[in-house]
Amino acid sequence: MAAPRVAVVGCGVIGAGWAAHFLRMGLDVTAYDPAPHAERRLRDAVDRAWPTLEQLGLRPGASPDRLRFAAGLADAVQDADVVQESTPERIDGKVRVFAELDAAAPEDALLASSTSGLTMTAMQAACRRPERTVVGHPFHPPYLIPLVEVVGGARTDPAAVDRLAAFYTAHGKEVVRLRREVPGFIATRLQEALWREMLHMVAEGEATVEEIDRAVVHGPGLRWAVVGPGLTFHLAGGEGGMAHCLDQFGPTLTEPWSRMVAPPLTDDLRRELIDGAVREAAGRPIAELERARDDALIGLLRTRQTL
Repeated sequence: MAAPRVAVVGCGVIGAGWAAHFLRMGLDVTAYDPAPHAERRLRDAVDRAWPTLEQLGLRPGASPDRLRFAAGLADAVQDADVVQESTPERIDGKVRVFAELDAAAPEDALLASSTSGLTMTAMQAACRRPERTVVGHPFHPPYLIPLVEVVGGARTDPAAVDRLAAFYTAHGKEVVRLRREVPGFIATRLQEALWREMLHMVAEGEATVEEIDRAVVHGPGLRWAVVGPGLTFHLAGGEGGMAHCLDQFGPTLTEPWSRMVAPPLTDDLRRELIDGAVREAAGRPIAELERARDDALIGLLRTRQTL
């Protein structure tokens, strides 16, 4: 069976990450982005990621040389088996792009969106063949974090969801299929809950950006790299498991610990967040921080493989 041909439309941080991942999988990738200098930025991003991909392990035939940058959207997708759309998170733009993809891609091509919160039902509104449109939501950076959340829209054929999930699984991804459309999906909603709590603590002067990051990295973040919050609470109950944990801590669920509604993003709060991140970066450029993060994640991924 011939290897699937992949097109990446939108080559920002997420699109470039997808391109690097698919290249690591030994696939031919055609990319398109109308932004000025998009090709140069994409190729630079792939080059930066490649040492990390080599550490993870390359599939046969993997090479940055298998990346082609197309002159236009129709050119990029004309012979694609899978299209991974990663354009900006604006619903009007997504609707327009999916209509264009639907018109230009082969009839049996899968059209996937990297959206982090929009629904496929909304995005497929102008498609003549919406049955092949599916959300394939990755986590940043897509070339390193295995998770991809998959869900169709109201007019998506379930067989298309099956096909996309199988494609991702065959090409190095850990697929979580949603039971139905949920804005923000699973992982992003959980991440946003933590983000809102962080905003409140910073806004109220209860903790700094650096303190919160240290608390997560050296506390629950370590556990979450191995077991999720559900199994964490099950283990916290000892031999009684989750049942004992609920009996012991259930009464505290009504305590006003959590402030799930986001606080206003005032100028002061914005400045505290930016200043805190700058202090934590300590003068290190983004590329250096990315390398340090990637090296640490590779170690975690290798450790997980032994569990």
